[in-house]
Amino acid sequence: MIMDIQHIHTFGELKQSGYRSKTVKEEIRDNLIQRIKQKENPFPGILGYEDTVIPDTERALLSKHNILYLGLRGQAKTRMARQMVDLLDEFMPIVEGSEINDDPFRPISRYAIDMLARKGDDTPIAWVHRSQRYAEKLATPDVSVADLIGDIDPIKAANLRLSFSDEGVIHYGIIPRSNRCIFVINELPDLQARIQVALFNILQEGDVQIRGFKLRMPLDIQFVFTANPEDYTNRGSIVTPLKDRIESQILTHYPNSMEVALAITEQEAAIGEDQAQKIQVSDLVKRLIEQVAFEARQSEYVDRKSGVSARLTIAAFETAIGSAERRTLLHNEKKSQIWISDILAIVPAITGKIELVYEGEQEGPYQVAVHLIEKAIRTLFVQYFPNPEQTKKKKRKNSEEEQLPLDPYQTIVEWFNNGQHLDLLLDMKDADKILALKKVNGLDSFVKKHFHMANQAEQSLLMEFVLHGLAAYSLISKKNIDGKIAFQDLMGGIMNFGSLQTDEWDQEE
Repeated sequence: MIMDIQHIHTFGELKQSGYRSKTVKEEIRDNLIQRIKQKENPFPGILGYEDTVIPDTERALLSKHNILYLGLRGQAKTRMARQMVDLLDEFMPIVEGSEINDDPFRPISRYAIDMLARKGDDTPIAWVHRSQRYAEKLATPDVSVADLIGDIDPIKAANLRLSFSDEGVIHYGIIPRSNRCIFVINELPDLQARIQVALFNILQEGDVQIRGFKLRMPLDIQFVFTANPEDYTNRGSIVTPLKDRIESQILTHYPNSMEVALAITEQEAAIGEDQAQKIQVSDLVKRLIEQVAFEARQSEYVDRKSGVSARLTIAAFETAIGSAERRTLLHNEKKSQIWISDILAIVPAITGKIELVYEGEQEGPYQVAVHLIEKAIRTLFVQYFPNPEQTKKKKRKNSEEEQLPLDPYQTIVEWFNNGQHLDLLLDMKDADKILALKKVNGLDSFVKKHFHMANQAEQSLLMEFVLHGLAAYSLISKKNIDGKIAFQDLMGGIMNFGSLQTDEWDQEE
């Protein structure tokens, strides 16, 4: 409802304006109806939920339901709740001075009831913007009933010279203060069971009990709760009677496709304008970073009940940009691109965002992160180039008497098998890296054959990708040693690794 609120200062003026009082759920419902009719998305920027979570949320809000978002971490649960604020009316009238946003047409606190009884139509009115009608509480084990609902305030009683039996001594908690607002409790299972029980009557009957005060306060609140699945590690659970009082439980999920995942990272990554102009990012690199998260969600080393947040790929993308930017600063270069070797720099963005099972803990966070990167390379490689495992099986007739394998990687692999090796420094200049890659016999022509339309920067990136892919399929060896990546033949890599171990044992002896 659009009103000229500048000229409405009293209850009488509010009544004369024709204002009609509505509950917070009616406000949300009416404004959502208008959004739907106008084909407007009420949750802009929430990607991947267009056919699942958003329609479920719209149905719940149209039904005036309280909502529980149930899903793993990093699935935009809180963000969905925060965007509901835009479905409220822009301004809301309250009895001026009310601690709990009393509706002048339906006052519920002793303060507002007494004020209206004394002043009637002259009761002063204040206006609250919708941005102030959102409250959020993270459920932690130390949250008390007093925090949520309220308690007796002895200081207020002393200052106002009131008896403890007077309702005026009550200090309201965050829930009553969120009257006529949207109130969110994040991670609901972390709330102690006895605290959850205190919410029963608020959700259903509207009774609020504070230190013996039996108050009939029909609070007007749109409740939104968020939670991870109840079987997540050893955390608590939502008590059944409370869950029964939450009308709609909506399941959230991770992106179902690579395209949605790419769009989310592109939207959320904090990349500066100067970085965007300086660092070129290929579609291959973007997909490789996203694939790391997809691999992590299926990995035997990662706790699937914990989940792998979209924050992993966002942080990884930002780190890869930072790695390339650092290289340009070291060599005073104006522009560069993210190389495959820059992907190794995202390890710190992975290790802090995955929960490991026992096998993963045995491997160690760093090794698990490297393993996920290698699996991502292996998965994506066959989308760009022939599958090395399948090419081994294909044969062509060289003559009527013998058959030789048709292996497109044979020339490249033989270069390494003949004793050659390639060392790529992580902070190598782009020009030096390109020259080094072109030394590998057959690598340049192989990439040009498959991507003849690519420019020089793209071809160079693909050349490096081929080496990482061949290493992932165990056709050549790859070692990360002291700021460089060393490629050589598979047998030589094994022998070198063995000699390194022998040296370590000799030193220990």
